[in-house]
Amino acid sequence: MYEYEVHMPAYAVIGAQWGDEGKGKIVDLFAERMDFVVRYAGGNNAGHTVKNSTGDFQLHLVPSGICSPGVVSIIGNGVVIDPDALFKELDSLSDIGLINDNFFLSDRAHVIMPYHIQIDMLEEEARGNASIGTTGRGVGPAYMDKIGRSGIQIGDLTRLADVTDHDLMERLSGIFDAKNQVITKIYNKQSFDKENLFNRCIEWGKKLAPYVKHTEQMIYEALRDEKRILLEGAQGTLLDVDHGSYPYVTSSSPSIGGTCTGLGINTNEIKEVIGIYKAYCTRVGSGPMPTEMDAETANMLREIAGEYGVTTGRARRIGWFDGVAGKYSQAINGFTSMVVTRLDILDKFQKIKYCVGYEIDGERLDYFIPNVSFLNRIKPVYKEIDGWNQSTYGETKLENLPKQARRYLDELEELVNCKIGAVSTGPRREETIILDQIN
Repeated sequence: MYEYEVHMPAYAVIGAQWGDEGKGKIVDLFAERMDFVVRYAGGNNAGHTVKNSTGDFQLHLVPSGICSPGVVSIIGNGVVIDPDALFKELDSLSDIGLINDNFFLSDRAHVIMPYHIQIDMLEEEARGNASIGTTGRGVGPAYMDKIGRSGIQIGDLTRLADVTDHDLMERLSGIFDAKNQVITKIYNKQSFDKENLFNRCIEWGKKLAPYVKHTEQMIYEALRDEKRILLEGAQGTLLDVDHGSYPYVTSSSPSIGGTCTGLGINTNEIKEVIGIYKAYCTRVGSGPMPTEMDAETANMLREIAGEYGVTTGRARRIGWFDGVAGKYSQAINGFTSMVVTRLDILDKFQKIKYCVGYEIDGERLDYFIPNVSFLNRIKPVYKEIDGWNQSTYGETKLENLPKQARRYLDELEELVNCKIGAVSTGPRREETIILDQIN
């Protein structure tokens, strides 16, 4: 009989809220035990903060595994890439010796072109009061072109730099003409120089060429060779273009489905799905947030926690933990365990609230519907407990946590219906309570 190949399974780290849950730290923590860390969705609208013995890093495109020696980092086909932003990040990492035959990107990843960034800002300006809070990085327009089959892939840039492909040049010329029509006819702005953009594409292709691979095959071979692979998410499930509060969402799929389409792997390859939950909620930009705090409480927490966007610097909106939304994320992704981050931020609160249900028109609900009109009408039903009023910062043992902190974690575990595998008590790798090791 045919002897079937046995693959080492992959591990996915996925944001369970509206992004900014602390995925960067958790990926960095787990990366020590991995051979590969691969990014599957989003663009440089994401921001991952990593603090370890190597230094402090703010990463937007390069996977957080780059901070761990011996780990190969890959950007998959589901990511959209601004070449200039990527080069800036790679240069800063190269300066400290972190880029050394350990970074690759998919030839099928799409390119954020300069006109995408311009159109992104023009569209947001045109929305006026109905703006969706885009980061202005061109991510949405790049994904629009990908779906509309008028996108440009990384492999197109490397082919331009390597050979004279007349069919490709003709296709790109048509795309550039169409974008100039949008910019001049719809927004009444000056057209860009087509020849200049062609030259930039060729230069980008030359610089990118050493890193470009058919990453689907790389990942397949790594799994076949029983290498350990961590799948790194960006943003969060509640911003998913299909499962979030549309249209106040990102343009990609940060949830579990994005791991397969954004990397070219199948669901059978994923052994563990780890959901990252902040001990409270945050959101950047517009859109409903049922448990949003009053301004005074939010401002206090924001200053304690430094809740400002890594990518935009904008103040994050703050809310109490939403157990209904949390359970929704668990249902979509099938988390095998959850990680609770930033527990220490709640140390000074006399009272701590968390949402256990919703109420609408006098009816109690215990489920989440990602519909804007629904979410704007519901009222959160809270449970309130006394705070613990002592420091948990840097704690590494569950039994050393205050009784009320342990009670809070028990409540979150029950609300989400998922076991807690780790608790983050500070920004650094070692400031973590590990309850369930990755097998």
